[in-house]
Amino acid sequence: MAINLGSTPVAEPLLDTLSSIEEFEKTPLLTQFPHTNSYDLFMQSGERFANEPAIEFLLTGQRDETAQTITFRALAQQITQTANLLHVLGLQQSDSVSILLPILPQSHPAIWGSQAAGIANPINPMLEPEHIAEIVDAAQSKSIICLAPSLHSDLWEKLQKVVQLTNTVKVVLAVQQPGLTSNEPAVLKNSSLRVMDFNSSIAAQPTDRLLSQRRFSPEQIAAYFHTGGTTGRPKIAQLTHGNMAFLGQLMQVYTAHLPRHTILCGLPLFHIYGVIIQGVSAFSVGYRVVLMTPAGFRSAEGMKNFWHHIARFKVRGFSTVPTVLMALSQIPVGDADISCLTNINSGAAPLPHAFEQSFERKFSVEVANGYGMTETTALISRAPAWQPPGSVGMRLPYSRVRIAHVNEGKVTKDCALGESGVILVKGPQVFCGYKAASDNANAWVEDGWFNTGDLGYLDADGFVYLSGRAKDLIIRGGHNIDPALIEEALSAHPAVASAVAVGLPDAYAGELPMAFVVLHNGAQSNARELLDFCEQRISERAAIPRRIEIIPAMPLTAVGKIYKPTLRQKISEMVLREVLEEQQIDASITGCIDKQRGLVLTIRIEDAAQKSRALELLQPYALTMDFV
Repeated sequence: MAINLGSTPVAEPLLDTLSSIEEFEKTPLLTQFPHTNSYDLFMQSGERFANEPAIEFLLTGQRDETAQTITFRALAQQITQTANLLHVLGLQQSDSVSILLPILPQSHPAIWGSQAAGIANPINPMLEPEHIAEIVDAAQSKSIICLAPSLHSDLWEKLQKVVQLTNTVKVVLAVQQPGLTSNEPAVLKNSSLRVMDFNSSIAAQPTDRLLSQRRFSPEQIAAYFHTGGTTGRPKIAQLTHGNMAFLGQLMQVYTAHLPRHTILCGLPLFHIYGVIIQGVSAFSVGYRVVLMTPAGFRSAEGMKNFWHHIARFKVRGFSTVPTVLMALSQIPVGDADISCLTNINSGAAPLPHAFEQSFERKFSVEVANGYGMTETTALISRAPAWQPPGSVGMRLPYSRVRIAHVNEGKVTKDCALGESGVILVKGPQVFCGYKAASDNANAWVEDGWFNTGDLGYLDADGFVYLSGRAKDLIIRGGHNIDPALIEEALSAHPAVASAVAVGLPDAYAGELPMAFVVLHNGAQSNARELLDFCEQRISERAAIPRRIEIIPAMPLTAVGKIYKPTLRQKISEMVLREVLEEQQIDASITGCIDKQRGLVLTIRIEDAAQKSRALELLQPYALTMDFV
């Protein structure tokens, strides 16, 4: 079934059932989706939507500030110009460009122009300079695109340190943004690197063709995304042009029943979801994207006026993470007419079901839950118009989701429907591997299945449910933290025999980093001393543990390995108990590992009058709870 998409929306949503996905897949992938790279999709949108606004940028987030508008044609031209500039500067297809920018109108030309010339490497600008330098080195970047000196940002100061710690970078392109950057020249002290003005340099390049005359193929690497890793060895996922093009074209099908409309982007443009779903996919569909300030959802002014911006731009939807929804639930709508807002996509971390329901009732909007990761170009499963409670949608067309028991890289058993196991995935959205060969050792299971490290199960209708994590990532407000960063730092302390980092349940962030520590026999230390030790040694500020528990021994499996689920259960019980005790609610809390549901916490409250208050207090925690 090949889909011909015109300017008129189709009558009903497509690909909303497993049978419709299977029918869709009868047409070969390249017949259904002929484009093999992101550049072609942007050029197509530039022609199709021409002078329609693609980007509306709000610098401050104030209520009625004048937005900076970029049309689809101008966006396509700036992407071409960026690629041409990089080509003139000597960038080859296998060379990468590190991008250190907040959310700006120039961010998209920088990302997609870098892909058209070589390989884009968006980096979290909030990382410490030493960590940024490690990523730049790991990517072997030849150029850096960075925000010019600014009184509102320390990025240029960070760059001064970064370039002293790297040896591959040849050119720095400084991005000026009126109202954000200062008028002082962009100069790198004690450096011989060439510094050029991004805006004026790309303006001098042709807009109608790629000077490189590049011919793209789907297997070529388009982007390097940092996904974690220990100190000195960042873990970098390699995404291909085929990955990008598949998601861009697939979104055209998913939205074929909708008129063109406006979405709001507050997600950072180094994050896979902001880049893909609210980037190439949104522009491929022809959406107008409101960029809500350089800080996005972290902007105090933008968030204060959030509902006003929804009404002003008639925003139909936006994508976010649970922490932002928690914050928005406390912001009054006031006199803003937000009836235009119909749907919100939540991802990157679990969303408590009770909170989701209350948010939907309060704001008369649907909140959909999907599932994906950097390694799958943002999506593994996607929420259709209706999804059963607790699910994260169904698989993408041309992809497969497999639930299995895995031991040392081998499938020991395929799970039945409803039975929990490790989630394995295959498909055109799955990346081609990590840049460092050593990181690929445990990434793949027999016959090319990618091991997500997550636990879940499938139902008979094809819906995916998450039930826990086999992998060790701590997810803080949608930001992935590698526990090894914390464990490595703590293990360097002379009193520490062993350290294990897990997620500390948090009502706002979902999880915060924390660690359990066992001391050497006869050694003495305390949590405060160990926390101070971590602060001095962990370069990723978000990874500094918020709590350390010193215990006599680690729980072990039958073969002597540390069993993290027991530690996650222990801290979950402790946190919920502390929340209720603070409010003088008498409760018994016990956890168990359920084969299907994962960690389940049973809360027993003797005083029935206190039960509703306990439900209210514990509702924001992304934990599976049974009240008895």
